[in-house]
Amino acid sequence: MSAPAPIEYNGIRAVSGPLMMVEGVEAAAWDEDVEIELPSGERRHGVVLEVDRDLAVVQIFEGSQGIGRLGTRVRFSGTPLQVPLSESWLGRVCSGRGEPLDGGPAVTGKLKRQIAGRPINPAFREPPSDPVITGVSAIDLLTTLVLGQKLPVFSVGGLPHLELAAQIAAQARSAGTTFRIIFAAMGLTHADAALVQDVLETRAGQGELAMFLNTAADPVVERILTPRLALTVGEHLAFDLGYDVLVVMADMTSYCEAVREVASARNEIPARRGFPGYLYSDLASLYERSGRIQGRPGSLTQVPVLSMPSGDITHPVPDLTGYITEGQLVLAPEVNARGIYPPFDPLSSLSRVMRHGVGEGRTRADHMGVASQVFAALARARQARELLELVGEAGLSASDRRHLEFEAVFQHELVSQRRDESRTMEQTLERAWKSLDHLPRRELSRIDSVFLDAYHHPVVEADR
Repeated sequence: MSAPAPIEYNGIRAVSGPLMMVEGVEAAAWDEDVEIELPSGERRHGVVLEVDRDLAVVQIFEGSQGIGRLGTRVRFSGTPLQVPLSESWLGRVCSGRGEPLDGGPAVTGKLKRQIAGRPINPAFREPPSDPVITGVSAIDLLTTLVLGQKLPVFSVGGLPHLELAAQIAAQARSAGTTFRIIFAAMGLTHADAALVQDVLETRAGQGELAMFLNTAADPVVERILTPRLALTVGEHLAFDLGYDVLVVMADMTSYCEAVREVASARNEIPARRGFPGYLYSDLASLYERSGRIQGRPGSLTQVPVLSMPSGDITHPVPDLTGYITEGQLVLAPEVNARGIYPPFDPLSSLSRVMRHGVGEGRTRADHMGVASQVFAALARARQARELLELVGEAGLSASDRRHLEFEAVFQHELVSQRRDESRTMEQTLERAWKSLDHLPRRELSRIDSVFLDAYHHPVVEADR
C-alpha cells in the first residue's frame, strides 16, 4: 500500500521555542512527519506532538529561528517519522538527524522504519548468556557486560566518562565476528566531538561503527531524535541482519534536559526537578529496545552514559535509569583524584546479569569466584581504611594491612590502564590473581581450591 500524499498548510497560529502551532489541519496524527518550507526555500523537519481538533503542535528539529507566520508552508506527510535502513550507515559520521558530516552522500535504503520503535515484548526475550569483552579490566572482571543487557555508566561532571564511552566503543567485541557499534552523542562540545571521532576513526574506517553526533551548538530538540535514530539503525543491524550490536549513548542527561525543555515549551505541569512526569516511560521506551528476541538472530546491547548533577545519584535521571536498567558502572571523583583511569568505584557498581555471561566456555571457569573474592576483599579494605582513620595504623591487625596492600595493588595494576589499552580476558584475570597474591590463602574463601592450586602464588605467609 502506497503512502498517503502529503497535505500542505500555511495557517501558522504561533511559534514558541521549538514548537509551532498550525491551525486548520485535518486528520493529523501524533508522531506524523512534517516538512516546513520557509519563504527562502530552506526546508526544515518536524514531528506532530499533539493534536486538538484542527490544531496541530509541531516540534521542529532544526529550531524555529527565522520562521514567520506568513509565507511558511507546512506539509504533513501522513506517515510517522521514518529512517532508511541498510548497512550503509556503518563507517559513516552523521548528525543527530542522520545527515552526513563526513562529506559523503546521504544514506539510503530500500527499507524504511519508524524511529519511535517499540520495546521488546518480555514474553519473546531470550535471556542474556554471552559476554561482551570491553578491553577495560575493571568492567570485564567485576561488572561483565552481557549481550542484550543495558548497563549504564553513572558519572559526575569533570570525570572522563566520555573518554571511557569512546574507549568501550573502540574496543568492545563478542565471541563472534558479527559485532557492530553505534555511537550516539548528545550535547557534546566541538572539542569532545573531535575527541570521539579521533578515538573511533579506526573502527569506523573498518566499517564496524556508525556515529551520530549532536553537538551543543545544534538545536536542543535534535537530541530527542538522536538516540531513537541510533537505536532504529541498531535494531535493523541486530534483528534483521543478525549482528551483535552495541549502542553507546552519551550523555543521557543532555537528552533528558532536552525533554524537559520541550515539555516546558508545551506548558506541561513539571514534576521532580522540573522534568515531566512521563520521563520514566520516555526513558523506558529507549532502554527497553535492547535485548535478544526468540527466533531472531543478533542482539542489541546498550551502554547509556549519564552525568549526575552535583554527584546526586537520587537525581531523576540516574534514579529512573537505575530502575529500568540491569546494574550500573559508577565513576568516583575520589578515585579520579588519585590519578587512576578509569576512576571506577567497584563497590558501588554491579551487573545484575553478569553470572549468565561468565564462566566455563564463556570467559574462564574461575572468573565468578575471582570477582566475588575481589569484591569481598575490597569491602574488607574499606573497613580497614575507616578503622585507620579512627585508631591509626597501630590499631590495625596484620590482616587489615594485607587488605589495604591488596587494594592499592588492585587499583594500580588492574583498574588503572591507558585510554588506548585493550586487555584480553586472560590478561585481566592474570592481573586479578596477582593482586590476590597479596592475600594469604586462608583469606580467599570464595574461590574453589582447584583454582587456588592452579593460580594463587602468595607473596606473604599466612597471618598467625
